[in-house]
Amino acid sequence: MTERRKPGISLRKQPKQARSTELIAVVLEAAAQVLAKEGAQRFTTARVAERAGVSIGSLYQYFPNKAAILFRLQSDEWRQTTDLLGSILGDVRRPPADRLRRLVRAFLRSECEEAAMRVALNDAAPLYRDVPEAQEAKAAGRRMFQSFMVEALPRATGKTRALAGSLITTTLSTVGKDFSESPRTPAEIDAYARAMSDMFCAYLEALNNGTRRP
Repeated sequence: MTERRKPGISLRKQPKQARSTELIAVVLEAAAQVLAKEGAQRFTTARVAERAGVSIGSLYQYFPNKAAILFRLQSDEWRQTTDLLGSILGDVRRPPADRLRRLVRAFLRSECEEAAMRVALNDAAPLYRDVPEAQEAKAAGRRMFQSFMVEALPRATGKTRALAGSLITTTLSTVGKDFSESPRTPAEIDAYARAMSDMFCAYLEALNNGTRRP
């Protein structure tokens, strides 16, 4: 029995002119609207082309299938998350605890602002989650957080840092997804972020002081 191949997710060709770049931007904006409104199950290239006001042939010049469009949307979301990680965790002027608090707050806000899109992209993940590009994108974020953990737990072993980092990122991702499924006010987001940050910071402080075993 032969293994079923994943559909291609790369652009058919790279845009070389401003008009081509603009076309891709219009298609992606339309795709985001279709995905948020219709969900992953009803997402089709025909609906995207119709919303974008372009022919299906024009769309296929750059995107070979719907998986390619969805992966581009997901890649853009991953890039935004990586940029968020880099701008906050890489700010060495601030102590690690302060950076972690800022990250939790920014992450929860982002999750709530783009909840519909994130849920739909999560539903579409089976189309592209196993491709090398997806693994590389996730690895970049993990490396960034691992570097931060060296600063946050300078006296800990590599094993302890890895466990603590995994606990924090997994909890943040899982709780963020659950928290954002209901509409939240800015005050609710801030209160939840403070409580979550207190929990993470207390955990790291205990590890640094040797009062808690990993």
